[in-house]
Amino acid sequence: MQMIRHFLILPLVALTLMLGSMAAQAEAPPREKLEAFLEVTGFDVALESITLSADAAPQMLGLQAEDFGSEWKRLVAEVFQTELMHNMAIDILEKTLSDTLLAHAAGFYASDLGQRLVVVENNSHMIEEDGLKSESGGQIIEGLRSIGSPRVAILERLNGASGSEENALRSIQEVQIRFLLAAAGAGVIELQMDEPDLREAMRSQESELRTSLRKSALEGAAYTYQAFSDDEMIAYAEALEHPDMKEVYALMNAVQYEIMANRFEAVADRLRVMQPSQDL
Repeated sequence: MQMIRHFLILPLVALTLMLGSMAAQAEAPPREKLEAFLEVTGFDVALESITLSADAAPQMLGLQAEDFGSEWKRLVAEVFQTELMHNMAIDILEKTLSDTLLAHAAGFYASDLGQRLVVVENNSHMIEEDGLKSESGGQIIEGLRSIGSPRVAILERLNGASGSEENALRSIQEVQIRFLLAAAGAGVIELQMDEPDLREAMRSQESELRTSLRKSALEGAAYTYQAFSDDEMIAYAEALEHPDMKEVYALMNAVQYEIMANRFEAVADRLRVMQPSQDL
């Protein structure tokens, strides 16, 4: 599925309300059907790619992953276990995803276009250096604009249909807050402001962050979907604009970012017993 890799999640209250609402809709699909859903949509790879965001944790503390030596790689391998994150997703989806919504999304992604999209999205998720997508995608966008191509507007429509910008904005804010609060609670850092002030400080930076996210999403889409025609991108945007697909995407984003935030909180707890600049 079309996901933007950023560290953070939907506000917990909003997530809880949304999941509770979805849970009441209809009987959940059996677990084996959910497993197939993760694979056909590419959501299993999107979950695996959460590991690539791990190095953002030390950066939020003014450090680098390298400062922790080999201990950092060990921590990431243990905290961001693919099977663990996969099972967390299945557990949530069992309570929230109706069979009707599953069938709708799986039906599109099982199509020829859908499967071709999943291949390139999976590859894009697992690129460790986001700079590659940014630089290459930026060059593509620059070229398209120089010739007045409608492609840019199509990609913007695609990103708008997936709701990635607003979700990413709220997610980045919330995961940072949850991580910093967890790190403070574990004694890793000493926060100079309380939670309300921390949230207000992040809100003051929303405009700049929103602009950055919009640019990043557009460059990522240009890079990821460069082999697809304009007509195929329009068809994808139309599929994402369907109310059922929008509901599925809202849930998938919420699940992905909840798992991300949960794992970052686990990192904060583990950092309590780790010291920078030690290669043990």
